[in-house]
Amino acid sequence: MLDSISLVSALDSLVPISKFNQGGASKIFDEIKKKGYGVVVKNNTPACVLVSPEKYHEMAEIIENYYLLQLVQERIAVSEETIPQTAILKKYRLSETELDETEVDFE
Repeated sequence: MLDSISLVSALDSLVPISKFNQGGASKIFDEIKKKGYGVVVKNNTPACVLVSPEKYHEMAEIIENYYLLQLVQERIAVSEETIPQTAILKKYRLSETELDETEVDFE
């Protein structure tokens, strides 16, 4: 999961825009890959955030899970009735083993 960002690590992640202007992009990208992120600063003001692909996918997954959790909570709030899993398995003639062996991808 995402690490908490301390003041020290936040300060260490600052990348002056002048480093890009001086041809230091390759070194900056290597640092981003190691740390996971960096904040580009222009005129002492954060201008953008650079994120490694791994950290980006991690954050995207967290956001997607958050939205799914919200959807579940909304559906639970309006649902008056629940159906036991055993009833669903019986209705569709499935066994517990078949269900365990089934791989599902959500998109």
